[in-house]
Amino acid sequence: MRKITYYVAISIDGFISGPDDDISGFVQEGDGVDQYRRDLAEFDTVIMGRKTYEFGYKYGLQPGQPGYPHMKHYLFSKSLKFDHPSDQVMVCPLDVNIIKELQQQEGTDIYLCGGGEFAGWLLENELIDVLKVKLNPLILGQGVPLFGASTKSFKLTLMESEQFEGGLQIMTYQIEY
Repeated sequence: MRKITYYVAISIDGFISGPDDDISGFVQEGDGVDQYRRDLAEFDTVIMGRKTYEFGYKYGLQPGQPGYPHMKHYLFSKSLKFDHPSDQVMVCPLDVNIIKELQQQEGTDIYLCGGGEFAGWLLENELIDVLKVKLNPLILGQGVPLFGASTKSFKLTLMESEQFEGGLQIMTYQIEY
């Protein structure tokens, strides 16, 4: 069964972006970012919510097109609609059974791309297997929390930790349900 890996940049105080989706303070280049890009190349499937997908529009993503050309995209939304979507982009309703079906398909582990709200829903349903954080040397004070409004608590087991220039750390945890 394919695992779901939530691989995301966070601030020291647990935000995946600041107010107004600001990510300008996060480390944008260097060995840690290069490692992140290499890691993403290992996934063939990405899941995300509407807000995360639409965030890509700020960086040139065209509606209905894949943000990661080598991955099949599953966008979980009630409202997203595209005139001419790529065959790599599927819009799905928020449904635990769809996620479980994806996990049963052939392929690599599944990359959960950002979205505190969607990640919180997945965590509440115990569907995230691995949490891989790019911990940035930054305090944002407010913004989008790592798991949205989720209030569930779980223990984590540290599987790997790497330190990079500029103070960036990449830590990989197994979530213990």
